[in-house]
Amino acid sequence: MDKLGVYLQILLVALHYTTSNASTAGMHYVIASCNTTRYPSLCVRCLSSYADSIQGNDLKLAKAAISVSLNNAKSTTAYISKLAASSGLKPNIYQAVKDCVNNMNNCVSSLNQSVQELERMGQFRGQSFEWHMSNIKTWVSSALTNQNTCSRGFSDGSVDGPVKVAVVRRMSYVTQLTSNALALVNRFALRHKAGTHMP
Repeated sequence: MDKLGVYLQILLVALHYTTSNASTAGMHYVIASCNTTRYPSLCVRCLSSYADSIQGNDLKLAKAAISVSLNNAKSTTAYISKLAASSGLKPNIYQAVKDCVNNMNNCVSSLNQSVQELERMGQFRGQSFEWHMSNIKTWVSSALTNQNTCSRGFSDGSVDGPVKVAVVRRMSYVTQLTSNALALVNRFALRHKAGTHMP
């Protein structure tokens, strides 16, 4: 093999080693961060694909977590809206579904605001950072409250059947995602205050 071929081979091996190390470091960070959430295995499963782009950055991790929650909230809202538009629902089930759609629309709005605010967090310092961080926590908490309110609408014993099962299952999933997102937002805020976060 000529010298150029040898150099290229060494370069490829080095590149692979560097990329592998970066990927491994990113995954270690995601796993360690997810261990602070209520549903760590779900957290790792949903955020592992972001590990390379997050690379130990607390802000990027929080943003990814809320984005995952937002996307699932949107698809859940669309699904429940279709149920509300379907015919043949008993009045009490229809009312529960309709109320849930309203709650989920509010939830999506809150998560949207959170993502938009996180996009700008890198430019804030001191009390300004604290104020904007407080807004984000409030919006994510509000989204979680709306999700729980939707689920409680189906807790009445008179509301039963496949619609209830389908809605409750989807709501449980998106609520777990939002709970994890809130934990990671709180983690970002605490680490920023302590000066241990990555910008």
